[in-house]
Amino acid sequence: MIAADALALDGISHGFFTREGGHSTGLFDSLNCGMGSGDDKETVLMNRATVAAKLGVAPDCLLSAWQIHSPDAAVVTGPWVGEDRPRVDALVTKTPGVALGVLTADCGPVLFADAKAKVIGAAHAGWKGALTGVTARTLDTMEEQGASRANITVVIGPMISRTAYEVGPEFPDRFIDVNTANARYFTPSTRAGHFMFDLPDYLAERLRGEGVGTVVNLSLCTFSDERRFFSYRRATHRNEKDYGRLISAIALT
Repeated sequence: MIAADALALDGISHGFFTREGGHSTGLFDSLNCGMGSGDDKETVLMNRATVAAKLGVAPDCLLSAWQIHSPDAAVVTGPWVGEDRPRVDALVTKTPGVALGVLTADCGPVLFADAKAKVIGAAHAGWKGALTGVTARTLDTMEEQGASRANITVVIGPMISRTAYEVGPEFPDRFIDVNTANARYFTPSTRAGHFMFDLPDYLAERLRGEGVGTVVNLSLCTFSDERRFFSYRRATHRNEKDYGRLISAIALT
């Protein structure tokens, strides 16, 4: 587990969990927390229980949404039943004993905390969610629950870095059409007409522009560090049939 100094806040526990320390084997070795993977479901539940214990919450209080690469956020007040999960990409709560988790394997896990107001959030930010405003929606939802964005600390966890994130010729226009200044997040690839995209920096600068008090990027690359992280893109390059999912989570204790 990786802890961020910026989130060492009173009354809050968190962790950006690596692939280490779990029960899964093979492609999912070992702390795979993705129920949507092809891993044995009981083993995944054991892994999630391990994470919950580290955070100091009950296993059924480690909650993650049905992520759909949207900008949408939901308020959580307690556990839901079975597969009755919201189809959103960000969760917010002010309920103690609830851990908010996001599952990633190259996309950005983003954890939010207003320690003064005791409101927390967690967002799954791939390129589509980042572009359409999942961070802004998370902040708006936190403020509706009593937080102040000037008091919010945000940490961007392990995700694919610019050096590993090659995109096609049509991709940059999605961002540049929104704001021409977004061109700075793209640099030419060694392949003609292709680009390397700095999604972590885009997320960090967007959060600063949205008025967040403290923004920290851990600058850890899921693609390049196979020992610690699962990576969808790495698995795809190898023609592997599946891949594990990392979990990053935050809780009010």
